[in-house]
Amino acid sequence: MKTDPLLAYRGEFPILETTTYFGAHTLGPVCRASLDALSHYGRAWATRGARAWGDGWWALPERVGDAIARLLNAPPGTVGTTAHATEAMATVLSTLDFPQARPRIVTTDVEFPSMLYQMRACARRGAEIVVTPSDGLNPSLEALLEAIDERTRLVSVCHVYFRNAALLDVARVVRRAHDVGALVCLDAYQSLGAVPLDVRALGVDFVIGGSLKWVLGGPGVGYLYVRPELLDALDPLLRGWVGHAAPFDFEPQWRPAAGARRFATGTPNVPALMAALPAYELLADLGVDLIRHKSLRQTEHIMALADGAGFGIVTPRGDSSRGGFVVLDVDPVAGPGRGRAVTAALNARNVVLDYRPGAGIRLAPHFYTRDDEIDAVMAATVEIIEMNADEPFRERAGSL
Repeated sequence: MKTDPLLAYRGEFPILETTTYFGAHTLGPVCRASLDALSHYGRAWATRGARAWGDGWWALPERVGDAIARLLNAPPGTVGTTAHATEAMATVLSTLDFPQARPRIVTTDVEFPSMLYQMRACARRGAEIVVTPSDGLNPSLEALLEAIDERTRLVSVCHVYFRNAALLDVARVVRRAHDVGALVCLDAYQSLGAVPLDVRALGVDFVIGGSLKWVLGGPGVGYLYVRPELLDALDPLLRGWVGHAAPFDFEPQWRPAAGARRFATGTPNVPALMAALPAYELLADLGVDLIRHKSLRQTEHIMALADGAGFGIVTPRGDSSRGGFVVLDVDPVAGPGRGRAVTAALNARNVVLDYRPGAGIRLAPHFYTRDDEIDAVMAATVEIIEMNADEPFRERAGSL
């Protein structure tokens, strides 16, 4: 049997000593280097006070942005940081106008709700929102491509969809959009760190996301990549003093900074940035291609075990059409409506995973996952169903 070199990094994640962790799709585990960074932040605040801004705090957004750029194969200086992905999306939309000849934002009905909320809010600025249909889980690529025309200003889509890990053929979307003069914003929250993403090869105009999930950076950091050719031409309506060309001159008139910093708004979230940076650097050093190779093998193993147990598989099966997690429908074996309670029973056994209505139980192995953990979780799922061990959780499952 071949040795898995990625397992050498399990010791970097304290929670793996006591917990079976299949939750990188919702909140990745914290690494020791991030814990050390947070301790350093606390000591600096306690001993240096306001002087700590000059000890590296002020430079953190650029350092973190460039670390994300490594994961995207983007040039340095093209990725800015935000508080979260919703702010990144709002910033993108604030850079655009919606003239009568090109008012459309084209998207799908299975985008993450925050992004749909932001897009629909642009209707008051003259945007026409075109929402293409899905089957409830998977976007229709053909319907999306057909909707993109010369009236389209922006196409906004996910790379990997959060309910079932469907992986979109982004290259076709970008080609179609650029053929008609439209821009593309890609939500990479559920892909970056698990699925390779090369913005230079794709030619995508914007990428947004956050640090919670596969990149293991914790809450409080979002990111926004802008294609270099667009950077200095875009003037966001969502502005803040940190995005000013000379923030400490405190000028009353707006002068945007050069590069990605023009998209910054308020004072940076120092502890969140400090925690995220070593996690991003670890992922970049490991290489997402290697992580993806393992992910495809392990998610295929999950699906094979699910087939053997009689579970439904909500995630697309093809390597080119699925992201880093697998969604199981246990109803064919357990009976209708038990998925949420089975999830709760697994959580009670110290297995971190979750459930999404209309989809099922989401299991997300990552580079630190052992094969025997997959076997154990799938066996535990079967056992819980056969023994009705989820029964104590059924009445309160609706609130979980």
